Amino acid sequence: MKQYFYEKESQNSTLREQSLLARLPAFISYAKQECQHYSKTFEHIDADKITSREMLAQLPITRKSDFKNIQSSNAPLGGLNAKSANIGRIFQSPGPINDPENTSDDWWRMGQAFYAAGFRTGDVVQNCLSYHLTPGGFILDSGARACGCVVIPAGPGQTEQQLDVIENLNPQGYCGTPSFLKILLDKASENHRNISSITKALVTGEALPEALRAEFNAAGIDTLQAYASADVGLIGFESTAGKGLIIAEDLLVEIVRPGTLEPVNDGEIGEVVVTSFNEDYPLIRFATGDLSAVKPGISACGRTNMCIKGWMGRADQTTKVKGMFVHAEQIEQVRKDYPHITKMRLSVTQVNYNDQMNLQCELDTVAYSDADTRGLIDSVNISLKKITKLNGTIELVAVGSLADDGKVIDDLRAIG
Repeated sequence: MKQYFYEKESQNSTLREQSLLARLPAFISYAKQECQHYSKTFEHIDADKITSREMLAQLPITRKSDFKNIQSSNAPLGGLNAKSANIGRIFQSPGPINDPENTSDDWWRMGQAFYAAGFRTGDVVQNCLSYHLTPGGFILDSGARACGCVVIPAGPGQTEQQLDVIENLNPQGYCGTPSFLKILLDKASENHRNISSITKALVTGEALPEALRAEFNAAGIDTLQAYASADVGLIGFESTAGKGLIIAEDLLVEIVRPGTLEPVNDGEIGEVVVTSFNEDYPLIRFATGDLSAVKPGISACGRTNMCIKGWMGRADQTTKVKGMFVHAEQIEQVRKDYPHITKMRLSVTQVNYNDQMNLQCELDTVAYSDADTRGLIDSVNISLKKITKLNGTIELVAVGSLADDGKVIDDLRAIG
């Protein structure tokens, strides 16, 4: 049995770097020719000169936070897709942000992460990321199948039915968010259900606290995490618990000072910026909005690519709740429906490793009856769910009680 998903995972790191940098000039020329976005943003760039990280760092950055505006002015993909792209699906994540997929095998390159987490040919895997509108379910599905696994396309929710499926089909693996695996474990324990067939998990979409990983390990589930996005696919993955994320093959990753083009020094925290050599959907200096830092050294597993320390927060106010991005613009969209509400702030916390949203709304309720107040709370709750696709609680607070600090989303979850 092969040691790695790709044999080049153990190649000399200098040769890997040289190989990727050598691909840049031709790929940038391709993107300028094929993609409306890059023909404009790289109009005055001489692609032949972009042969080093120093030269790459002079190129404009395309930020995920700008995708909504880029795509609204040039629907559906903002001209980021190649004219010759073979697109089989288009997803729409909250924002809204549209993402394409070429339905060829392992287009998202997730097989590498599943293989490092111990998934092998013949394993049955219960996939609990959503297949509805957002690409998460398909991203994991393709990666598991690339390792020869059989996938149960379960999606999230319906906990009792999920437990029925586990007892009936005896999957060896789980993939999805760590919080939903926790829900399954707790419900199984509460109702004396047998899910002991699951002995491995690849989790993504949320940070994985080490205390929660310890709970999974105690339940006999070896759990590693992958870092992926709906735009790039796999960015990094664990091969050993808690030792950092190994960057996926065929990517150039920079850690950049937020709001600038400038890479930080190794070890400093900055924004994760990715260059992906995807001919259907070229992403060159794509700023994810996630914060991380380079982790010195290479993995003890023998994989030689650079490592990053994992998710260390957001460079903007966008946050991820239950695997779904929530944007400040969405909260403002809710507020605009209620002209008497002067300010809103969404707080995100965790209870028993499950994400919770609470929307505080500044409102003078002196003239409101109890029935008026309840009706308004219910109405705002419906709007919040409609716009973010997530459930939350609504709290009416006195005018002037929210800090005047510009925050619309306040992520109060502990990191790590």
